[in-house]
Amino acid sequence: MADQTPETIAHWVGGAHTASTSGRTAPVTNPATGVTTGEVALASVEEVDAAVAAATAAFPGWRDTSLARRSAVLFRFRELLNARKPELAAIITSQHGKVLDDALGEVSRGQEVVEFACGIPHLLKGGFTENASTKVDVHSVRQPLGPVAIISPFNFPAMVPMWFFPVAVAAGNTVVLKPSEKDPSAALWMAQLWKEAGLPDGVFNVVQGDKVAVDRLLEHQDVKSISFVGSTPIARYVYETGTRAGKRVQALGGAKNHMVVLPDADLDLAADAAVNAGFGSAGERCMAVSALVAVGGVGDDLVARIAERTHTLRTGDGTRGADMGPLVTRAHRDKVESYVAAGEEAGAKVVVDGRQVSPDGEADGFWLGPTLLDHVSTGMSVYTDEIFGPVLSVLRVDTYEQALELINTNPYGNGTALFTNDGGAARRFQHEVEVGMIGINVPVPVPMAYYSFGGWKNSLFGDSHAHGTEGVHFFTRGKVVTSRWLDPSHGGLNLGFPQND
Repeated sequence: MADQTPETIAHWVGGAHTASTSGRTAPVTNPATGVTTGEVALASVEEVDAAVAAATAAFPGWRDTSLARRSAVLFRFRELLNARKPELAAIITSQHGKVLDDALGEVSRGQEVVEFACGIPHLLKGGFTENASTKVDVHSVRQPLGPVAIISPFNFPAMVPMWFFPVAVAAGNTVVLKPSEKDPSAALWMAQLWKEAGLPDGVFNVVQGDKVAVDRLLEHQDVKSISFVGSTPIARYVYETGTRAGKRVQALGGAKNHMVVLPDADLDLAADAAVNAGFGSAGERCMAVSALVAVGGVGDDLVARIAERTHTLRTGDGTRGADMGPLVTRAHRDKVESYVAAGEEAGAKVVVDGRQVSPDGEADGFWLGPTLLDHVSTGMSVYTDEIFGPVLSVLRVDTYEQALELINTNPYGNGTALFTNDGGAARRFQHEVEVGMIGINVPVPVPMAYYSFGGWKNSLFGDSHAHGTEGVHFFTRGKVVTSRWLDPSHGGLNLGFPQND
Protein backbone atom coordinates (compact mmCIF):
# COMPACT_ATOMS: atom_id res chain seq x y z
CA MET A 1 0.00 0.00 0.00
CA ALA A 2 1.28 3.46 -0.93
CA ASP A 3 2.35 5.73 1.88
CA GLN A 4 -0.14 8.38 2.89
CA THR A 5 0.73 11.69 4.52
CA PRO A 6 -1.53 12.07 7.55
CA GLU A 7 -3.98 14.95 7.25
CA THR A 8 -3.95 17.64 9.93
CA ILE A 9 -7.44 18.03 11.39
CA ALA A 10 -7.99 21.16 13.47
CA HIS A 11 -10.85 23.46 14.46
CA TRP A 12 -13.59 25.57 12.90
CA VAL A 13 -14.01 28.87 14.72
CA GLY A 14 -15.77 32.02 13.59
CA GLY A 15 -16.65 30.60 10.18
CA ALA A 16 -13.20 29.36 9.12
CA HIS A 17 -10.74 26.51 9.56
CA THR A 18 -8.45 27.38 12.45
CA ALA A 19 -5.03 25.84 13.02
CA SER A 20 -4.19 24.52 16.46
CA THR A 21 -1.44 25.95 18.63
CA SER A 22 -1.69 23.45 21.50
CA GLY A 23 1.05 21.16 20.20
CA ARG A 24 -1.01 18.11 21.17
CA THR A 25 -2.49 15.69 18.63
CA ALA A 26 -3.99 12.21 18.42
CA PRO A 27 -3.93 9.78 15.48
CA VAL A 28 -6.99 9.19 13.32
CA THR A 29 -7.04 5.78 11.66
CA ASN A 30 -8.98 4.05 8.93
CA PRO A 31 -10.37 1.03 10.85
CA ALA A 32 -10.53 -1.08 7.68
CA THR A 33 -6.81 -0.74 6.99
CA GLY A 34 -5.22 0.19 10.30
CA VAL A 35 -3.47 3.08 8.53
CA THR A 36 -3.15 6.44 10.29
CA THR A 37 -4.78 8.91 7.91
CA GLY A 38 -4.80 12.02 10.07
CA GLU A 39 -3.61 13.79 13.16
CA VAL A 40 -6.37 15.59 15.03
CA ALA A 41 -5.61 18.58 17.20
CA LEU A 42 -6.31 18.31 20.90
CA ALA A 43 -7.39 21.77 21.97
CA SER A 44 -5.89 23.74 24.79
CA VAL A 45 -8.04 25.67 27.26
CA GLU A 46 -7.24 28.84 25.34
CA GLU A 47 -8.47 27.31 22.07
CA VAL A 48 -11.74 26.24 23.67
CA ASP A 49 -12.10 29.76 25.05
CA ALA A 50 -11.63 31.17 21.52
CA ALA A 51 -14.42 28.98 20.17
CA VAL A 52 -16.75 29.99 23.01
CA ALA A 53 -15.82 33.64 22.47
CA ALA A 54 -16.78 33.36 18.79
CA ALA A 55 -20.12 31.80 19.75
CA THR A 56 -20.70 34.48 22.39
CA ALA A 57 -19.99 37.30 19.96
CA ALA A 58 -22.31 35.83 17.33
CA PHE A 59 -25.20 35.21 19.71
CA PRO A 60 -26.91 38.64 19.89
CA GLY A 61 -27.14 38.97 16.12
CA TRP A 62 -28.41 35.42 15.57
CA ARG A 63 -30.86 35.65 18.48
CA ASP A 64 -32.36 38.77 16.94
CA THR A 65 -32.55 37.31 13.43
CA SER A 66 -36.17 36.75 12.45
CA LEU A 67 -37.66 33.28 12.48
CA ALA A 68 -38.32 33.59 8.75
CA ARG A 69 -34.62 34.17 8.01
CA ARG A 70 -33.47 31.48 10.44
CA SER A 71 -35.83 29.01 8.81
CA ALA A 72 -34.49 29.92 5.37
CA VAL A 73 -30.94 29.01 6.47
CA LEU A 74 -32.22 25.70 7.88
CA PHE A 75 -33.97 24.90 4.60
CA ARG A 76 -30.82 25.67 2.59
CA PHE A 77 -28.75 23.49 4.92
CA ARG A 78 -31.28 20.67 4.45
CA GLU A 79 -31.12 20.94 0.65
CA LEU A 80 -27.32 20.98 0.59
CA LEU A 81 -27.15 18.01 2.95
CA ASN A 82 -29.64 16.05 0.87
CA ALA A 83 -27.70 16.68 -2.33
CA ARG A 84 -24.27 15.89 -0.89
CA LYS A 85 -24.86 13.28 1.79
CA PRO A 86 -22.78 10.62 -0.05
CA GLU A 87 -19.74 12.83 0.65
CA LEU A 88 -20.49 12.84 4.36
CA ALA A 89 -21.17 9.09 4.37
CA ALA A 90 -17.77 8.43 2.78
CA ILE A 91 -16.05 10.50 5.49
CA ILE A 92 -17.87 8.52 8.20
CA THR A 93 -16.90 5.19 6.67
CA SER A 94 -13.25 6.21 6.32
CA GLN A 95 -12.88 7.13 9.99
CA HIS A 96 -15.50 5.06 11.83
CA GLY A 97 -15.51 1.96 9.64
CA LYS A 98 -19.26 1.36 9.25
CA VAL A 99 -20.32 0.30 5.77
CA LEU A 100 -21.44 2.98 3.33
CA ASP A 101 -25.12 2.01 3.38
CA ASP A 102 -25.13 2.30 7.16
CA ALA A 103 -23.34 5.64 7.00
CA LEU A 104 -25.91 6.93 4.53
CA GLY A 105 -28.64 5.76 6.87
CA GLU A 106 -27.01 7.66 9.72
CA VAL A 107 -26.98 10.86 7.70
CA SER A 108 -30.61 10.40 6.67
CA ARG A 109 -31.75 9.92 10.27
CA GLY A 110 -29.87 13.05 11.27
CA GLN A 111 -31.46 14.93 8.40
CA GLU A 112 -34.88 14.14 9.88
CA VAL A 113 -34.00 16.44 12.81
CA VAL A 114 -32.92 19.17 10.38
CA GLU A 115 -36.32 18.87 8.70
CA PHE A 116 -38.05 18.99 12.09
CA ALA A 117 -36.11 22.14 12.98
CA CYS A 118 -37.19 23.78 9.72
CA GLY A 119 -40.58 24.13 11.41
CA ILE A 120 -39.17 26.27 14.21
CA PRO A 121 -41.69 29.12 13.75
CA HIS A 122 -44.48 26.74 14.69
CA LEU A 123 -42.42 25.06 17.44
CA LEU A 124 -41.73 28.40 19.14
CA LYS A 125 -45.30 29.66 19.07
CA GLY A 126 -46.39 30.93 22.44
CA GLY A 127 -49.81 31.22 24.01
CA PHE A 128 -52.03 34.29 24.33
CA THR A 129 -54.91 35.15 26.64
CA GLU A 130 -56.89 38.29 25.90
CA ASN A 131 -58.51 40.16 28.81
CA ALA A 132 -57.17 37.78 31.47
CA SER A 133 -58.04 40.63 33.80
CA THR A 134 -59.85 43.82 32.82
CA LYS A 135 -57.92 45.22 29.83
CA VAL A 136 -54.96 42.99 30.79
CA ASP A 137 -53.52 40.48 28.30
CA VAL A 138 -51.08 37.65 29.02
CA HIS A 139 -48.78 35.91 26.53
CA SER A 140 -45.85 33.48 26.63
CA VAL A 141 -42.66 33.36 24.58
CA ARG A 142 -39.64 31.08 24.39
CA GLN A 143 -36.18 32.55 23.89
CA PRO A 144 -32.76 31.00 23.21
CA LEU A 145 -30.22 30.30 25.95
CA GLY A 146 -27.03 31.62 24.36
CA PRO A 147 -23.88 29.68 23.46
CA VAL A 148 -24.45 25.92 23.93
CA ALA A 149 -22.03 22.98 23.77
CA ILE A 150 -22.45 19.55 22.20
CA ILE A 151 -20.08 16.69 23.07
CA SER A 152 -20.64 13.79 20.68
CA PRO A 153 -19.43 10.15 20.54
CA PHE A 154 -17.52 8.25 17.89
CA ASN A 155 -20.26 5.85 16.83
CA PHE A 156 -22.48 8.43 15.09
CA PRO A 157 -20.25 11.37 14.13
CA ALA A 158 -23.02 12.98 12.05
CA MET A 159 -26.36 11.78 13.41
CA VAL A 160 -25.79 12.43 17.10
CA PRO A 161 -24.62 16.05 16.62
CA MET A 162 -27.66 16.49 14.38
CA TRP A 163 -29.90 15.37 17.23
CA PHE A 164 -28.99 18.66 18.88
CA PHE A 165 -27.53 21.41 16.70
CA PRO A 166 -30.40 21.88 14.20
CA VAL A 167 -32.83 22.60 17.05
CA ALA A 168 -30.29 24.71 18.94
CA VAL A 169 -29.44 26.83 15.89
CA ALA A 170 -33.06 27.16 14.74
CA ALA A 171 -34.08 28.35 18.21
CA GLY A 172 -31.52 31.16 18.05
CA ASN A 173 -28.60 29.72 20.01
CA THR A 174 -24.96 29.53 18.94
CA VAL A 175 -23.07 26.23 19.09
CA VAL A 176 -19.68 24.81 20.02
CA LEU A 177 -19.43 21.17 18.92
CA LYS A 178 -16.72 18.91 20.37
CA PRO A 179 -16.70 15.73 18.22
CA SER A 180 -14.96 12.49 19.08
CA GLU A 181 -11.24 12.57 18.40
CA LYS A 182 -11.60 9.12 16.77
CA ASP A 183 -13.60 10.44 13.79
CA PRO A 184 -13.46 14.23 13.80
CA SER A 185 -13.79 15.19 10.14
CA ALA A 186 -17.57 14.84 9.75
CA ALA A 187 -18.05 17.79 12.11
CA LEU A 188 -15.84 20.03 9.97
CA TRP A 189 -17.69 19.00 6.82
CA MET A 190 -21.00 19.97 8.42
CA ALA A 191 -19.54 23.28 9.59
CA GLN A 192 -18.54 24.12 6.02
CA LEU A 193 -22.03 23.17 4.85
CA TRP A 194 -23.56 25.58 7.36
CA LYS A 195 -21.41 28.37 5.93
CA GLU A 196 -22.55 27.53 2.40
CA ALA A 197 -26.15 27.62 3.65
CA GLY A 198 -25.65 31.20 4.82
CA LEU A 199 -25.28 30.72 8.57
CA PRO A 200 -23.46 33.76 10.03
CA ASP A 201 -19.89 33.22 11.15
CA GLY A 202 -19.54 32.18 14.77
CA VAL A 203 -22.98 30.62 15.09
CA PHE A 204 -21.57 27.10 14.56
CA ASN A 205 -18.07 26.24 15.79
CA VAL A 206 -16.09 23.02 16.07
CA VAL A 207 -13.35 22.48 18.62
CA GLN A 208 -11.41 19.23 18.48
CA GLY A 209 -10.04 17.71 21.64
CA ASP A 210 -10.06 15.30 24.54
CA LYS A 211 -10.84 15.62 28.26
CA VAL A 212 -9.14 19.03 28.44
CA ALA A 213 -11.68 20.43 25.99
CA VAL A 214 -14.60 18.65 27.65
CA ASP A 215 -13.72 19.93 31.11
CA ARG A 216 -13.30 23.48 29.88
CA LEU A 217 -16.70 23.42 28.17
CA LEU A 218 -18.26 22.06 31.35
CA GLU A 219 -16.88 24.86 33.50
CA HIS A 220 -16.95 27.81 31.08
CA GLN A 221 -19.30 30.48 32.44
CA ASP A 222 -20.46 31.58 28.96
CA VAL A 223 -21.64 28.08 27.95
CA LYS A 224 -25.29 27.82 28.95
CA SER A 225 -26.02 24.15 28.29
CA ILE A 226 -24.31 20.83 27.60
CA SER A 227 -25.63 18.04 25.38
CA PHE A 228 -23.65 14.80 25.70
CA VAL A 229 -23.86 11.23 24.42
CA GLY A 230 -21.43 8.54 25.57
CA SER A 231 -20.79 5.85 28.14
CA THR A 232 -22.64 5.92 31.45
CA PRO A 233 -19.65 6.72 33.70
CA ILE A 234 -18.70 9.72 31.56
CA ALA A 235 -22.35 10.79 31.19
CA ARG A 236 -22.69 10.85 34.97
CA TYR A 237 -19.47 12.88 35.25
CA VAL A 238 -20.65 15.35 32.60
CA TYR A 239 -24.03 15.75 34.28
CA GLU A 240 -22.65 16.24 37.77
CA THR A 241 -19.87 18.59 36.67
CA GLY A 242 -22.05 20.63 34.35
CA THR A 243 -24.92 21.06 36.79
CA ARG A 244 -22.52 22.11 39.54
CA ALA A 245 -21.41 24.86 37.17
CA GLY A 246 -25.02 25.99 36.84
CA LYS A 247 -25.68 24.65 33.34
CA ARG A 248 -28.55 22.78 31.81
CA VAL A 249 -27.32 19.28 30.99
CA GLN A 250 -28.76 16.42 28.98
CA ALA A 251 -26.33 13.49 29.21
CA LEU A 252 -27.32 10.31 27.39
CA GLY A 253 -25.42 7.29 28.69
CA GLY A 254 -24.97 3.61 27.94
CA ALA A 255 -27.37 0.77 27.33
CA LYS A 256 -28.02 -2.94 27.56
CA ASN A 257 -30.93 -3.40 25.21
CA HIS A 258 -33.05 -6.54 25.50
CA MET A 259 -35.13 -8.13 22.76
CA VAL A 260 -37.80 -10.47 24.15
CA VAL A 261 -39.20 -13.20 21.89
CA LEU A 262 -42.47 -14.81 23.05
CA PRO A 263 -43.49 -18.34 21.95
CA ASP A 264 -46.17 -17.03 19.57
CA ALA A 265 -43.77 -14.74 17.66
CA ASP A 266 -42.84 -15.19 14.01
CA LEU A 267 -39.39 -16.70 14.56
CA ASP A 268 -38.13 -15.87 11.07
CA LEU A 269 -39.02 -12.22 11.61
CA ALA A 270 -37.42 -12.32 15.06
CA ALA A 271 -34.25 -13.96 13.75
CA ASP A 272 -33.88 -11.37 10.98
CA ALA A 273 -34.41 -8.58 13.49
CA ALA A 274 -31.90 -10.00 15.97
CA VAL A 275 -29.18 -10.18 13.31
CA ASN A 276 -29.93 -6.71 11.96
CA ALA A 277 -30.10 -5.08 15.40
CA GLY A 278 -27.24 -7.03 16.94
CA PHE A 279 -24.62 -6.70 14.21
CA GLY A 280 -25.49 -3.51 12.33
CA SER A 281 -22.67 -0.98 12.58
CA ALA A 282 -20.61 -3.76 14.22
CA GLY A 283 -22.81 -3.44 17.30
CA GLU A 284 -21.45 0.06 17.98
CA ARG A 285 -24.89 1.55 18.59
CA CYS A 286 -26.45 2.61 21.86
CA MET A 287 -29.68 1.12 20.50
CA ALA A 288 -28.15 -2.20 19.39
CA VAL A 289 -29.77 -5.36 20.69
CA SER A 290 -27.12 -7.11 22.76
CA ALA A 291 -29.29 -9.39 24.91
CA LEU A 292 -31.92 -11.63 23.33
CA VAL A 293 -34.38 -13.17 25.80
CA ALA A 294 -35.98 -16.38 24.50
CA VAL A 295 -39.19 -17.18 26.39
CA GLY A 296 -40.83 -20.57 26.91
CA GLY A 297 -38.82 -23.06 24.91
CA VAL A 298 -38.21 -21.18 21.66
CA GLY A 299 -34.47 -20.88 22.35
CA ASP A 300 -33.13 -23.80 20.32
CA ASP A 301 -35.15 -22.99 17.21
CA LEU A 302 -34.46 -19.28 17.44
CA VAL A 303 -30.72 -19.67 18.00
CA ALA A 304 -30.49 -22.02 15.03
CA ARG A 305 -32.22 -19.51 12.77
CA ILE A 306 -30.03 -16.65 13.97
CA ALA A 307 -26.86 -18.71 13.47
CA GLU A 308 -27.91 -19.66 9.95
CA ARG A 309 -28.37 -16.02 9.04
CA THR A 310 -25.21 -14.87 10.79
CA HIS A 311 -23.08 -17.29 8.77
CA THR A 312 -24.21 -15.51 5.58
CA LEU A 313 -22.87 -12.12 6.67
CA ARG A 314 -19.72 -10.78 5.06
CA THR A 315 -17.37 -8.78 7.28
CA GLY A 316 -15.04 -6.40 5.48
CA ASP A 317 -14.13 -2.98 4.20
CA GLY A 318 -17.23 -0.78 4.16
CA THR A 319 -16.33 0.54 0.70
CA ARG A 320 -16.38 -2.96 -0.83
CA GLY A 321 -20.01 -3.89 -0.23
CA ALA A 322 -19.52 -5.81 3.00
CA ASP A 323 -22.43 -6.34 5.39
CA MET A 324 -20.48 -5.34 8.50
CA GLY A 325 -17.33 -3.30 8.91
CA PRO A 326 -14.49 -3.25 11.46
CA LEU A 327 -14.53 -1.85 14.98
CA VAL A 328 -13.39 1.72 15.44
CA THR A 329 -9.93 1.10 16.98
CA ARG A 330 -7.62 -1.81 17.63
CA ALA A 331 -7.89 -1.29 21.40
CA HIS A 332 -11.69 -1.43 21.24
CA ARG A 333 -11.57 -4.53 19.04
CA ASP A 334 -9.34 -6.28 21.58
CA LYS A 335 -11.61 -5.26 24.45
CA VAL A 336 -14.70 -6.70 22.75
CA GLU A 337 -12.84 -9.91 21.96
CA SER A 338 -11.93 -10.24 25.63
CA TYR A 339 -15.63 -10.27 26.54
CA VAL A 340 -16.21 -13.18 24.17
CA ALA A 341 -13.40 -15.11 25.85
CA ALA A 342 -14.74 -14.26 29.30
CA GLY A 343 -18.23 -15.42 28.37
CA GLU A 344 -16.93 -18.70 27.00
CA GLU A 345 -14.85 -19.26 30.12
CA ALA A 346 -17.89 -18.56 32.32
CA GLY A 347 -19.93 -21.24 30.56
CA ALA A 348 -21.65 -19.55 27.63
CA LYS A 349 -21.75 -21.52 24.38
CA VAL A 350 -20.08 -19.81 21.42
CA VAL A 351 -22.43 -20.64 18.56
CA VAL A 352 -20.87 -18.27 16.02
CA ASP A 353 -17.30 -17.17 16.74
CA GLY A 354 -16.37 -13.80 15.27
CA ARG A 355 -12.79 -14.24 16.40
CA GLN A 356 -12.32 -16.63 13.49
CA VAL A 357 -13.62 -14.28 10.81
CA SER A 358 -11.94 -14.05 7.40
CA PRO A 359 -12.57 -10.41 6.47
CA ASP A 360 -12.77 -8.90 3.03
CA GLY A 361 -10.23 -6.22 3.82
CA GLU A 362 -6.68 -5.41 4.79
CA ALA A 363 -5.05 -7.72 7.32
CA ASP A 364 -4.30 -4.82 9.67
CA GLY A 365 -7.96 -3.76 9.93
CA PHE A 366 -9.70 -3.96 13.28
CA TRP A 367 -11.78 -7.03 12.52
CA LEU A 368 -14.12 -9.01 14.71
CA GLY A 369 -16.96 -10.88 13.05
CA PRO A 370 -20.53 -11.30 14.29
CA THR A 371 -20.54 -13.42 17.45
CA LEU A 372 -23.47 -15.36 18.90
CA LEU A 373 -23.36 -16.64 22.49
CA ASP A 374 -26.04 -18.95 23.88
CA HIS A 375 -26.93 -19.97 27.45
CA VAL A 376 -25.70 -16.67 28.85
CA SER A 377 -26.57 -15.96 32.49
CA THR A 378 -27.06 -12.64 34.24
CA GLY A 379 -23.85 -12.94 36.25
CA MET A 380 -21.56 -13.03 33.20
CA SER A 381 -19.70 -9.88 32.20
CA VAL A 382 -20.87 -10.41 28.64
CA TYR A 383 -24.35 -9.63 29.97
CA THR A 384 -23.69 -7.09 32.73
CA ASP A 385 -21.40 -4.77 30.74
CA GLU A 386 -22.15 -2.63 27.71
CA ILE A 387 -19.83 -4.28 25.21
CA PHE A 388 -20.45 -2.01 22.21
CA GLY A 389 -19.48 -4.63 19.67
CA PRO A 390 -20.95 -7.37 17.45
CA VAL A 391 -21.75 -9.76 20.30
CA LEU A 392 -25.31 -11.07 20.71
CA SER A 393 -26.03 -12.91 23.96
CA VAL A 394 -29.00 -15.26 24.29
CA LEU A 395 -30.65 -15.75 27.68
CA ARG A 396 -33.47 -18.24 28.27
CA VAL A 397 -36.42 -17.83 30.62
CA ASP A 398 -39.65 -19.76 31.11
CA THR A 399 -42.21 -16.96 31.36
CA TYR A 400 -43.07 -13.44 30.27
CA GLU A 401 -42.86 -12.32 33.91
CA GLN A 402 -39.27 -13.54 34.17
CA ALA A 403 -38.33 -11.68 30.98
CA LEU A 404 -39.92 -8.49 32.27
CA GLU A 405 -38.12 -8.77 35.60
CA LEU A 406 -34.83 -9.28 33.78
CA ILE A 407 -35.26 -5.97 31.98
CA ASN A 408 -36.68 -3.98 34.87
CA THR A 409 -33.91 -4.99 37.28
CA ASN A 410 -31.19 -4.06 34.77
CA PRO A 411 -29.51 -0.73 35.61
CA TYR A 412 -29.93 0.50 32.03
CA GLY A 413 -33.21 1.57 30.46
CA ASN A 414 -32.44 2.84 26.98
CA GLY A 415 -34.25 0.64 24.46
CA THR A 416 -36.07 -2.68 24.36
CA ALA A 417 -38.15 -4.72 21.92
CA LEU A 418 -40.85 -7.37 22.16
CA PHE A 419 -41.61 -9.82 19.36
CA THR A 420 -45.08 -11.31 19.55
CA ASN A 421 -48.36 -11.70 17.64
CA ASP A 422 -50.35 -11.22 20.85
CA GLY A 423 -51.70 -7.68 21.08
CA GLY A 424 -52.58 -8.06 24.73
CA ALA A 425 -49.05 -9.14 25.62
CA ALA A 426 -47.63 -6.23 23.64
CA ARG A 427 -49.88 -3.73 25.36
CA ARG A 428 -48.99 -5.12 28.78
CA PHE A 429 -45.27 -5.03 27.97
CA GLN A 430 -45.18 -1.43 26.78
CA HIS A 431 -47.05 -0.42 29.94
CA GLU A 432 -44.99 -2.42 32.45
CA VAL A 433 -41.44 -2.26 31.09
CA GLU A 434 -39.16 0.39 32.66
CA VAL A 435 -37.40 1.56 29.52
CA GLY A 436 -37.55 4.83 27.63
CA MET A 437 -37.87 3.57 24.03
CA ILE A 438 -39.88 0.46 23.18
CA GLY A 439 -40.31 -1.48 19.96
CA ILE A 440 -43.14 -3.91 19.26
CA ASN A 441 -41.88 -6.19 16.48
CA VAL A 442 -39.38 -3.36 15.81
CA PRO A 443 -35.85 -4.20 17.01
CA VAL A 444 -34.26 -0.71 16.99
CA PRO A 445 -37.00 1.68 18.18
CA VAL A 446 -35.27 5.00 17.47
CA PRO A 447 -38.06 7.60 17.48
CA MET A 448 -38.82 9.89 14.57
CA ALA A 449 -37.45 13.40 14.97
CA TYR A 450 -40.76 14.91 16.08
CA TYR A 451 -40.69 12.58 19.08
CA SER A 452 -37.83 12.71 21.59
CA PHE A 453 -34.93 10.28 22.02
CA GLY A 454 -33.77 9.14 25.45
CA GLY A 455 -33.80 6.35 27.98
CA TRP A 456 -34.46 5.79 31.67
CA LYS A 457 -32.32 4.86 34.67
CA ASN A 458 -28.56 4.88 34.00
CA SER A 459 -29.13 5.56 30.32
CA LEU A 460 -30.01 9.23 30.87
CA PHE A 461 -28.87 11.94 33.27
CA GLY A 462 -30.98 15.08 33.18
CA ASP A 463 -34.63 15.80 32.58
CA SER A 464 -34.70 16.38 28.80
CA HIS A 465 -34.48 13.92 25.94
CA ALA A 466 -32.99 14.78 22.54
CA HIS A 467 -34.87 16.49 19.67
CA GLY A 468 -38.65 16.66 19.41
CA THR A 469 -40.53 19.02 21.69
CA GLU A 470 -38.23 18.21 24.63
CA GLY A 471 -35.27 19.35 22.54
CA VAL A 472 -36.98 22.64 21.73
CA HIS A 473 -37.68 23.25 25.41
CA PHE A 474 -34.12 22.30 26.38
CA PHE A 475 -32.63 24.94 24.08
CA THR A 476 -35.05 27.71 25.07
CA ARG A 477 -36.32 29.49 28.18
CA GLY A 478 -39.89 30.60 28.76
CA LYS A 479 -41.18 34.05 29.57
CA VAL A 480 -44.70 35.12 30.45
CA VAL A 481 -45.65 38.74 29.76
CA THR A 482 -48.63 40.45 31.40
CA SER A 483 -49.54 43.76 29.72
CA ARG A 484 -52.07 46.63 29.85
CA TRP A 485 -52.28 49.28 27.12
CA LEU A 486 -54.61 52.18 27.80
CA ASP A 487 -54.24 54.01 24.46
CA PRO A 488 -54.41 52.33 21.02
CA SER A 489 -51.73 53.13 18.49
CA HIS A 490 -51.88 53.10 14.70
CA GLY A 491 -49.59 53.41 11.73
CA GLY A 492 -49.84 54.99 8.31
CA LEU A 493 -51.49 53.61 5.18
CA ASN A 494 -49.82 50.82 3.19
CA LEU A 495 -51.87 48.85 0.65
CA GLY A 496 -49.05 46.42 -0.23
CA PHE A 497 -49.42 42.74 0.63
CA PRO A 498 -47.68 42.12 4.00
CA GLN A 499 -44.48 40.08 3.81
CA ASN A 500 -42.34 38.21 6.30
CA ASP A 501 -38.72 39.20 6.67
